[in-house]
Amino acid sequence: MTNSMNKPPVEILEKAKELFNIKIEDVADRQYKLISENDKTIPLLSFLKESGYSHLSILTCVDWIEEKKFELVYILFNWSNGVTFLVSTFVDREKPIFYTVKDMWPTAEYYERDVHEFFGVEFEGNERCKLPMILEVWNDLPPLRKDFDPLKFSKEHFPDREYEKDVIHEAKIIRSDLDDTRGDING
Repeated sequence: MTNSMNKPPVEILEKAKELFNIKIEDVADRQYKLISENDKTIPLLSFLKESGYSHLSILTCVDWIEEKKFELVYILFNWSNGVTFLVSTFVDREKPIFYTVKDMWPTAEYYERDVHEFFGVEFEGNERCKLPMILEVWNDLPPLRKDFDPLKFSKEHFPDREYEKDVIHEAKIIRSDLDDTRGDING
């Protein structure tokens, strides 16, 4: 007798497709991408967790700037069969808001904070989402958005530097047989 925890992935995928009207893509051996509508994503994640895909490996984000959308990707792993599901949903890039899953997976709090900090996606229900993790004094666009210009940011926030060439050092790199006798007491 099999319970929902050890059903073959094909059965779980068929049931998920029936219940949540998802699109399924084969990514690799034992890896599937499930594309879900926003309103069905949280129930889908709950269903998959109850079906044995209990490990949230990561939550990440992809910026589809031309489509004006962010793709949220929840990567779930099943320890008993080694199968990975990538659950994907899209949010509007202009007003990127989704729902937290930190009640299902407490570690999601940090993944959501990371996605918020680097892409600007807000997660309703995660009150700590806006607390900085790495970018404590950041005052610009989130840096992983495709419209963020790192060169412009660097020029606005950091002074240009001029470097003096160290000819002897460069010669040593080119010709490793040269000895540096500067400051050598034997030499």
